[in-house]
Amino acid sequence: MAVTLADVAARAHVSAATVSRVLSGNYPVAEETRARVMRAVDELDYVVNGPASALAAATSDLVGVLVNDVADAFFGIMASAVQTELGASKLAVVCNTGGSPERELTYLTLLLRQRAAAVIITGSAVEGEEHMSAVAARIRRLAANGTRVVLCGRPASAAPEGTAVALEFDNRGGGQALTEHLIALGHRRIGYVAGPAERTTTRHRLDGHRAALAAHGLDANAERLTVHGLYDRGSGHAAALELLRREPDLTAIVASNDTVALGVCAALREKGLRIPDDVSVAGFDDLPFSADMQPALTTVRLPLQEAAGRAARLALGRERAPEGGVDVVPFELQVRGSTGAPRG
Repeated sequence: MAVTLADVAARAHVSAATVSRVLSGNYPVAEETRARVMRAVDELDYVVNGPASALAAATSDLVGVLVNDVADAFFGIMASAVQTELGASKLAVVCNTGGSPERELTYLTLLLRQRAAAVIITGSAVEGEEHMSAVAARIRRLAANGTRVVLCGRPASAAPEGTAVALEFDNRGGGQALTEHLIALGHRRIGYVAGPAERTTTRHRLDGHRAALAAHGLDANAERLTVHGLYDRGSGHAAALELLRREPDLTAIVASNDTVALGVCAALREKGLRIPDDVSVAGFDDLPFSADMQPALTTVRLPLQEAAGRAARLALGRERAPEGGVDVVPFELQVRGSTGAPRG
């Protein structure tokens, strides 16, 4: 017998109206209540069914694209590439999570409810057993309902085996190559501005950085010379000042992405330090503004547009899935004017 809204309400010890509010995402609900309802939805494997005609239309037309922040160039480029590839054949709905794990779950539930033809999830995953389990449960149900799920820039481990195709970015390799470049120039005191600690992209890029340090016996102060923050300019600015406080003789700073690098450069200039004469700076992603910075930013290029376009083709079934359902998207080191040999 099919699970009903009333069954979910009984399991969560709330009213049916509260369950409806949580699933619609249009009304404020206490986080504790929302979590209880979504746990009941997972446990009962509940899927909301609407009118058959609406479901049929959604199945044929709707593609959900989950992004962390559509105003961020990283995600904007990918969302645009997906929409371009879909053309007029599908309706792309961009779901802006704002970095909220709860909102990510809500959007996945809504796309499940609408019987989306495909769902493309971009960017890093939030680590944490409870959240990862909840995401995996939704992906499993999406796949079971015939929705194609594609991860673009998110590890394949974020989805149950056989439920999604994954295009993984080589964040570890890129992080290692970037730091190897600085070490080859002669840098030995290298600071690192990391992203949020709970995100897979943060961990993988930092792992690559520290692997390069360890390979050259330079990892003794790695923890002290790492500052975590958000993936934005303000965090880069604050983190650079903190790194200089901890180690005034730093000769290089690696930023977790290009936007963070903007803030790092601003902080260095405020301190009267020249780039790269006094401190070299490197970023990650190769966003469009990177080549126009003064000096131009050394960074790791990820082919965001190409990867997102491919994700869209996979979502539509226009391209065969890679063997094993996983493919690693290669990076390219872009050496520019913001890095050079340290003084002395």
